[in-house]
Amino acid sequence: MKNINKIAVMTSGGDSPGMNAAIRSVVRTCAYYQKDCIGIYRGYQGMIEGDFVELKARSVNNIINKGGTILKTARSKEFRTKEGREKAFLNLKKHEIDALVVIGGDGSFTGALVFNTEFNFPIIGIPGTIDNDIFGTSHTIGFDTALNTAVEAIDKIRDTASSHNRLFFVEVMGRDAGFIALNAGVGAGAEEILIPEENLGLERMLESLKKSRKSGKSSSIVVVAEGDKSGKNVFELADYVEKNLPDYEARVSVLGHMQRGGAPSCFDRVLASRLGVKAVELLLENKTNLMVGLRNNEVITTGIKEAIKGGHTIDKELLRVSDIMSI
Repeated sequence: MKNINKIAVMTSGGDSPGMNAAIRSVVRTCAYYQKDCIGIYRGYQGMIEGDFVELKARSVNNIINKGGTILKTARSKEFRTKEGREKAFLNLKKHEIDALVVIGGDGSFTGALVFNTEFNFPIIGIPGTIDNDIFGTSHTIGFDTALNTAVEAIDKIRDTASSHNRLFFVEVMGRDAGFIALNAGVGAGAEEILIPEENLGLERMLESLKKSRKSGKSSSIVVVAEGDKSGKNVFELADYVEKNLPDYEARVSVLGHMQRGGAPSCFDRVLASRLGVKAVELLLENKTNLMVGLRNNEVITTGIKEAIKGGHTIDKELLRVSDIMSI
């Protein structure tokens, strides 16, 4: 049993709303158990460069409502090398850090797993990514906020689509996963939803739009995950529809990085707070190589290796609901 007295926390990979709430939770849980907490700036790169700061309970005042991450984030090519990870480990030892909480996605967890294997360093992962593509949790931190942002934007775009009788293709984030597209599409009443997991094809999309036209719809919204392979990109999709359905005047709106920003929703703030507490408590119990997550509104744990390799599955029931609603 290792005596854990000092815990470090870092954010890595793409930022997501609620990361600050998770940092706050880790820091204040450490303070509650009278343990020291160190913040690592810029993820693994900051660990290699020794960019550390001591964090106390008052250090994280007024950040629960802020998007982004006060610890910054970066991708580190150097950490992918044995030499880089060696530097990182020596910096942790130099600062007498006993354990680490990593807030990020599957790339961050992959680095954490390799680091633990090489140096037997205790690590707990907190899933922070808007894509919701981590196995072992129903919700990742930031997913709910990103959904609300996307739905609000699509609602506004629909106002313009209706006013001009236009077809809008709205691209949302999701390079490898369609969770945002599917949920936002259903929530915003999209006529068609294109996601990487279900290659519906261009012909089906045309048929769906023809049916919409015949049923009396004068405008339509198609929500497209950025990773969908129906066309080379969303602009090509719009051109294809205009060529094959000349009655439609197509427009494209790419929501882009606005989905990453903004104040986290109440759900994400509460989720981040719960997961941060559990992460610290697991380390104090000498647990390692686990990711904390949510299932049936209960905080659970999953092996980090399983969280990375487990993959994600799209909700077939929601796909069926989408088909019925688009009639």
